[in-house]
Amino acid sequence: MRRKMAAGNWKMNGTQADLNVLDDLNATHGSSPCDIVICPPAPLLILAVARSAKGVVAIGAQDCHPEPKGAFTGDISAGMIVDTGAGHVIVGHSERREAYGDTDAQVRAKGEAAQGAGLIAIVCIGESLAQREAGDALPVLKAQLAGSVPEASTGANLVVAYEPIWAIGTGKIPTLEQIGEVHGVLRAELVARFGDEGDAIRLLYGGSVKPGNAADIFATPEVDGALVGGASLKAEDFSPIIEALAAS
Repeated sequence: MRRKMAAGNWKMNGTQADLNVLDDLNATHGSSPCDIVICPPAPLLILAVARSAKGVVAIGAQDCHPEPKGAFTGDISAGMIVDTGAGHVIVGHSERREAYGDTDAQVRAKGEAAQGAGLIAIVCIGESLAQREAGDALPVLKAQLAGSVPEASTGANLVVAYEPIWAIGTGKIPTLEQIGEVHGVLRAELVARFGDEGDAIRLLYGGSVKPGNAADIFATPEVDGALVGGASLKAEDFSPIIEALAAS
């Protein structure tokens, strides 16, 4: 049985004062059957880990460099993330792919670095609106999955997040049938590649997940949780999503 996960990506939002969200989440969901992860900006990692040390909320980073060290100004390595006490890292988010040109090969290299350092890699994939409307969503997603997921992946060191680019922060969302179709295809691809271990890898949905639609999304087959953006910035928005996941 795959353990469900609610992961929050704060993106470039938040300061020290906002870490009280962690206090609220830990107080509210201390006995949650779900894994809860918050990925704040890098400057907050050490403080967030310390703030949540005795709670249930795990902390993750939003990206890592594939190399362990070197002349890469502004980047952080997987080892540095581990050194903060964080246990997860997002790689391959569409904003990194689009704004910084991360390719599938680079995402795979980042995932390999993360897993090699002992982190759980949350690998993101997603199609554009043009690809969806052209009927190319499934081939694009299959290619991204094959190219971005490290070969040594297991249910313990990999989470895959499907985030249709056109649904991120837009308020738009695929139909439940589309979400189910994609997650079913991704599961089949993972099982074909990794065997039984492919059935242990969690699949998250991301893109305009809100308290009002979370329960329906989580009732969709093969959806093991969510990667949440804006709604994870406030406990009063994220908590109902976590509760819906726990009840699913």
